[in-house]
Amino acid sequence: MYKYLDVITGKDIPKNTQFYPLGDGFTSEFALDSYRKATVGYYFLDGVKIWAYDLVDPKEHFSSYDYTAVVNFIINNAIDKNSIPIVVGGSYLYLKHLLYGFDVNVSPNWKLRKQLERKSIKQLQNELNKLDVRIPKQLNESDRSNPRRLIRKIEIILNQSKKSNQIKHSAFNISEFTGFHFASREKLENTIRKRVELRLEHGAIEEVQSLRKKGYSKHDPGLQTIGYQQIIAFLEGNISKSEAIDQWITAEIQYAKRQYVFMKKDKNINWKDV
Repeated sequence: MYKYLDVITGKDIPKNTQFYPLGDGFTSEFALDSYRKATVGYYFLDGVKIWAYDLVDPKEHFSSYDYTAVVNFIINNAIDKNSIPIVVGGSYLYLKHLLYGFDVNVSPNWKLRKQLERKSIKQLQNELNKLDVRIPKQLNESDRSNPRRLIRKIEIILNQSKKSNQIKHSAFNISEFTGFHFASREKLENTIRKRVELRLEHGAIEEVQSLRKKGYSKHDPGLQTIGYQQIIAFLEGNISKSEAIDQWITAEIQYAKRQYVFMKKDKNINWKDV
């Protein structure tokens, strides 16, 4: 969804492929909230329209809530009703919210989040305790030490009294899925290793160098992801190139395992080994 992040994210769109804005009476600028907008359009590749690439700048936050809003808008307004939308890629959290909606229906408040991100974990804990003394007692040690979890709890409490927009997931009505799972750890790790090697061949390091020249840093939301963080550490001289590659592969493997654990909680998924 981030502009300029092409190789490491695996967009697989050939260079110089034209981007087409939404058009047909709709503005290509989709309002995420009062001050953030997403650019909605598509690439035309092998006779297929590829939507929801290059939505926002790497400096912008983009949540699963934003993703659900944009995808529902595209499905309802830009795709032929006689065709079947195919949702590809992304973490399971984004797909879960697209298909099932939200357990707690509070959209992200990015202005509040930026204010809270300046606070220490202790300050966030105190802030949460002032709002509701019951909540901190319900958190485990990991959540109490996780600034993002603390900020989200504060955000929810502050928004509970406000009327929030509920995102419907009427674009889909699916109650059963087939999940394909690697039959062995070795197969999973080999697949990830080959994918990382391929992205390096396609210019992953050069892509990060170009992003840094454009003024982007490891602190920007778009670059706080696997692959970018390891290469930035290498370019800053903190680790060697081989260490960066090994850490990238390890992080991808760990992420894949966490995703599988998360997805196993969805009882609608019937798993098959491949």
